[in-house]
Amino acid sequence: MSLIAIKDLSLTRREPLFAGLSFAIAKGDRLGLVAANGRGKSSLLRVMAGEEEATAGRITRARGLVVALAPQDPPERLQSLSFHDAVRDALAPEVAATEGWRVDVLLDDLAVDEPLRGAAVQNLSGGWQRTMLLARAAVVEPDLLLLDEPTNHLDIGRIGALQRFLAALPRDCAVIAASHDRAFLDDVTNRTMFLRPEQSSDFSLPYSPALRALEEQDAARDRQFDNDMRKVKALRQQAAKLKNIGINSGSDLLVVKTRQLSARADKLEQRARPAHQERSAGAIRLTNSGTHAKALVTIDDAAITTPDGRLLFRTGRFWIEKGDRLAVLGANGAGKTRLVKRLQAALAGSEPDIRGAASLRLGHSDQALSQLDGFATPLDAVTRSSDLTEHHARAQLAGAGIAIDAQAAPIAGLSGGQRARLAMLLLRLAQPNFYLLDEPTNHLDIEGQDMLQSELIEHGAACLMVSHDRAFVRALATRIWVITGKRLVEVDDPDPVFDRLMSN
Repeated sequence: MSLIAIKDLSLTRREPLFAGLSFAIAKGDRLGLVAANGRGKSSLLRVMAGEEEATAGRITRARGLVVALAPQDPPERLQSLSFHDAVRDALAPEVAATEGWRVDVLLDDLAVDEPLRGAAVQNLSGGWQRTMLLARAAVVEPDLLLLDEPTNHLDIGRIGALQRFLAALPRDCAVIAASHDRAFLDDVTNRTMFLRPEQSSDFSLPYSPALRALEEQDAARDRQFDNDMRKVKALRQQAAKLKNIGINSGSDLLVVKTRQLSARADKLEQRARPAHQERSAGAIRLTNSGTHAKALVTIDDAAITTPDGRLLFRTGRFWIEKGDRLAVLGANGAGKTRLVKRLQAALAGSEPDIRGAASLRLGHSDQALSQLDGFATPLDAVTRSSDLTEHHARAQLAGAGIAIDAQAAPIAGLSGGQRARLAMLLLRLAQPNFYLLDEPTNHLDIEGQDMLQSELIEHGAACLMVSHDRAFVRALATRIWVITGKRLVEVDDPDPVFDRLMSN
């Protein structure tokens, strides 16, 4: 018996998101929900949780079904509560009074340290806010757990903890995870649904094999469409030929046959459907202004410290050369972001331990996309960051997926994906030859991740990145630096490092 069954579901907000969606979730299912930014994943989860209404269609829930949703961001009313109290708040008052211990057991399972439990939600990092939202959903012991981008802002260690937590859920508990994290989807799901405006596809496979099956299905649909349209063309040509013969001969039989052929052609043309063509959420384009210098950056055993001066690690002596794509890995708190900030400050000024080539042009993007701070609107950001005319600035913004009506509206109103694409646009306009990227795939959909990856490779741009996205690192990095034992060391293969960090 299904926990929840969806039949012919349609959803329209400002535009149609999906239509004719039908699927069922059984006990123990682990479904990955995949679509580009703004295509309805979060809305579908809210509809399934009963928080929003669909435009059309029917949802049938098993009697007594408990559904819990872990959204992307905590609601405003939780901001002033402590981590512990925000989780306890998810319980009904009578349950909290008699079974409040469930909160402590759950936070133990999620490896939440005691000092964090008393911290206000508004003071938590993005990753710990995600953990709090997961705990709120899990503490009610749901039959169906809905997760909206659960790995965003989590470091690799916390992703490992999340995966172990999901694996330890009761066997009957079903999970639907809307995520752009390809490695996470491969590790935790056994089904994948590609959400589309029409013809959404559901495969009983994790993400990577499901994507290959989808590509094969789309190719078969394209071949069938081409074949159908050739038949339509042949039928119309045959009908036209018979019509001319019938008119000249006065044969009623040929006139009837002509109508039959035309009707067959019309029916086949109406039924024929090409494969789905994904509409881009906005292009990501980068550049590489080039340099004749072989060594763009020289690091001479720099000490990387906390803001109050405590040593995190020493770098040793390293060079970053043209075309190097470096990934920095390490446990949470090891100093990855501190290294990025130190490099940014040193390359913007003068420091003996970290030196940039005279021709180096730095492009920097951090986790919070702080390069957008200080700009009122997307149009303001582009015009102040370049010498583009307003007309050309608007064209660039439209190409990045920011519609005309949003270009002069406050940046705060943009979605996470739009903000990330705007940040990438500003990076390109700066025309750097060295990119310093801290969690660049946060908020980017899979299409955006692929674009960013392709642009960095195609242009031969040098970059140093900190990323928890294992698939992105594997595909992009040519060199791997690891912070371990208060030293920075270079390794050949990131996978043993990922395994160690995931297991901690």
